[in-house]
Amino acid sequence: MRALQGVDLEVHRGECFGLLGPNGAGKSTLIKILTTLLLPTSGRALVVGYDVATEPFQVRRRINLVSGGDSSGYGVLTVRETLHLFSQFYGVPGPVARRREEELMEITGLRDKADARLSGLSTGMKQKLNFARGFMSDPEVIFLDEPTLGLDVEASRDVRAFIARWVRERPERTVLLTTHYMMEADELCGRVAIIDHGRILALDTPSALKRTLPEEAAFEFQVSATGQDLEPLLEITGVRSISHHAHPGTGAVELKVVVQEDDVIGEVLGRLKGLDRSVLHLTKMEPTLETVFIHHVGRGLTDEEAGNGA
Repeated sequence: MRALQGVDLEVHRGECFGLLGPNGAGKSTLIKILTTLLLPTSGRALVVGYDVATEPFQVRRRINLVSGGDSSGYGVLTVRETLHLFSQFYGVPGPVARRREEELMEITGLRDKADARLSGLSTGMKQKLNFARGFMSDPEVIFLDEPTLGLDVEASRDVRAFIARWVRERPERTVLLTTHYMMEADELCGRVAIIDHGRILALDTPSALKRTLPEEAAFEFQVSATGQDLEPLLEITGVRSISHHAHPGTGAVELKVVVQEDDVIGEVLGRLKGLDRSVLHLTKMEPTLETVFIHHVGRGLTDEEAGNGA
């Protein structure tokens, strides 16, 4: 079985590029090749113009890698000492390193833990440190593999803001991002590639990918729990599908209706009234990066393939 099959893509200098794929799609293999951790068995890969197989040291001097869940460093060192140590691996001058340490600890919320040993940090704090150390060398290209894994909502938001600013400040900086959070890719990435079974299935801007979806209008309702059965909605000409479930908090019914054209929704509202169902809320659902992903792959990021078991 081949981990990658005919992958052919170019990440432009200065962009934040997203790589999306389910578990086992080949993302990690591709990143390991591009970061010189794994030699390709065929083909050729260039990073900043250098061949990853024949010029690995030139590549390594210009890149860095942040992998969610990785060990942050040495448990006996403090947060500040760890950041300084990794800066010295890349020959960053002392004054510059200290300035970056302070900036990154502030951004990631680690300032209060600056003198705490790694062995005493929580999992979330270790992930923040893992993220911070990747930027200590100010690389030309940084590979971010699930960078917000294990972070809370506020910390994730701060990390995304830092990534966007880091790329924006200097046009020569480049980010390759993998994430299980579609919103994260949609917010940060100028282009994304969807990969599965080692092949690139789609590659374009998030907005362009959304426009490739088959044209259909989907509406979300919240309707009262009392009233007649909703199945008669399927009898309406132009209704493609309906799905519904009870909201666990309010007890109201959340109803999704897919129609061929927007005009059909007027008849749906009339039929709901005839079924004694009060409409509490109605919104039109816009295409998302997640719906694009499911359209191409046939399953969500964390779903197993059919037949593979739970």
